[in-house]
Amino acid sequence: MKSILPKIILFTFLLSFIIPNVTYAELKTFVKEYTYHASEEDSKNSSRTISLREVKRLLLEELGTYLESETEVQNFQLTKDQIFTLTAGIVMVEILDEKWDGHTYWLKAKIESDSDGVVNSIAVLRKDRQKTKELEEVRRRSDELLRENERLRKELAVSKGKKRHKNTIAYSKMIKELTAIDWVEKGYASYLSRDYSNAINAFTMAIKLNPNNANAYIGRGLAYRILGNQSQVISAFDKAIEIDPKNAEVYAVRGHAYSKLGNQSQAISDFDRAIEIDPKDALTYSSRGSAYSILGNQGQAISDFDKAIEIDPKDALTYSSRGLVYSILGNQRQAISDFDKAIEIDPKNAITYSSRGLAYIELGNYGQAITDLKIAARLGHKRAQDYLSVRGVAW
Repeated sequence: MKSILPKIILFTFLLSFIIPNVTYAELKTFVKEYTYHASEEDSKNSSRTISLREVKRLLLEELGTYLESETEVQNFQLTKDQIFTLTAGIVMVEILDEKWDGHTYWLKAKIESDSDGVVNSIAVLRKDRQKTKELEEVRRRSDELLRENERLRKELAVSKGKKRHKNTIAYSKMIKELTAIDWVEKGYASYLSRDYSNAINAFTMAIKLNPNNANAYIGRGLAYRILGNQSQVISAFDKAIEIDPKNAEVYAVRGHAYSKLGNQSQAISDFDRAIEIDPKDALTYSSRGSAYSILGNQGQAISDFDKAIEIDPKDALTYSSRGLVYSILGNQRQAISDFDKAIEIDPKNAITYSSRGLAYIELGNYGQAITDLKIAARLGHKRAQDYLSVRGVAW
């Protein structure tokens, strides 16, 4: 029984994003133009950066108006502003044409939106408090920088000497940060479309432009996690923690990376910090419980699973993980009770059926065990298939 535990408990820490299968509907295309009148301090690059931010704002506003009419989005009860914020990290802007004459920058761009795909992504993002918070921060900072642009342009028009030099430096920094924000949004959009390599490239560009952008490190770390590069996850989240030491998600995800690498003690330390910051995150308790279980502290593991279930009584994986711990302790009836609940919530998890089948074997109820193992085998569980095949049992 112990041999299958590590494989089970790795499932207890879910992805920050659970990306849905996209059903492609008819594409909706939105096209907008924007003309930017450059100041004396503007270069082609700065003019392009501001033009791109403004034309994207116009496109997202139009997309938001369209999405407001979608029944499913209406059911989400989101404001147009909230829709704007979420879609900024979902869709890509494609530049159709652009011109620069040294004084004005004209840009024409479009967004192509598969409404079903965008709605599905919104459905995921709106349930993720941390990701929503990050996108809100990106939006807030972008708006601040555009206002700062207006202020600095006015000051540069009249300032002289040291004051002008100071404002020029501030203006250049503002443009870099705006450009970094655009790369962060591209990174999120690539991440949601499962293009993790391009997501990493986009977040890396954002970091080069603004090394103090915690969201860029977080995004890059999450993409590395999907690709299985736990060392890079830890490196990215080390930097994110250095910039923002009060982000619970960062500690939780880094803890999971340490757990994957076999460093359960460091994982628990990170989960402790995450819980200290956000004591209402069920997933972190469940993850810490898994780490304690690997270390053999089954009592603490059960305590953490109990807390996770208290916060979120509808998480099948936590019940399944707690059931495995009870099974290790020899309490097969309590284990089966937890597996029953997990299957009630998620009736298509092969691992849970297999685990319950093994618990029934321990109790000598071979008929029920075979029934569960057959279901697990039909759902694709290799060990259950092998177990039945060796015994000549068809599944």
